[in-house]
Parts: sequence; C-alpha cells; structure tokens
Amino acid sequence: MIRKIHIKADFPDEFSNSMDTVRLNGTAAKAKANAVQKIPELIRKAENKRFQENKKMKHTVDAQRGWYRYTTNFALPVYNEDGKILRYNVFRIELLVRCSGDGKLYLYDMVNIKKRNEQPA
Repeated sequence: MIRKIHIKADFPDEFSNSMDTVRLNGTAAKAKANAVQKIPELIRKAENKRFQENKKMKHTVDAQRGWYRYTTNFALPVYNEDGKILRYNVFRIELLVRCSGDGKLYLYDMVNIKKRNEQPA
C-alpha cells in the first residue's frame, strides 16, 4: 500500500509541460490528459514501487531523498456513434513521485504511458 502522496502547486505545470508530455501524440496524449481525472484511483491501484536516485542537479532541492516510480493501469471507454461503449482502451502508466527532504511524497508527473490492449464492453 502506498503512503499518502501529496500534490503541490508545481504538479500541473510539470504534468502538462514535461518532456514526456511534449513527445506524446494521438491516443497516448489524450489518455494522459484524461488520467488526471483518475489520480486518486491511480494512486490506490499503484504497485511495483521502485526507488531511483536523482539524475539531475535541478532536483537536489525538491527531491532530496530521490524518487519512487509506481506502475498502474486505467481504462478509457471507446464509444460508437450512438454513445454506447464499444470497448475499453487499457493503458499502463508510471507515477513519478518525488521524496522531499522532510520525507513526504509528492506526485511529480505521470510518464511512460503505453496502450496495452482493448477489452470488449
């Protein structure tokens, strides 16, 4: 189970302007934009916690204790012309969480989004 993850004021800017977001296009870009509505659910379902040291000097202040990455999944419905759900597009995404000097965890970005498969409704 994940400890409490906070969201700071810099999250929206990083989420929408990160290098990961800029290189996205098509379905993955739309999925990342929609994922923000599911943040509490994504955090609850997250697993595969991995620690990562700082790689950039700019993060030595805000991520003094490094980073954690968690893997999670979510689905977005695909509708037909009549508004009925045809199937679900399932996506895998990593939550990038920074660990501050005071030990608190802060959601920093959602990265490495990949479409997994389509499920019938």
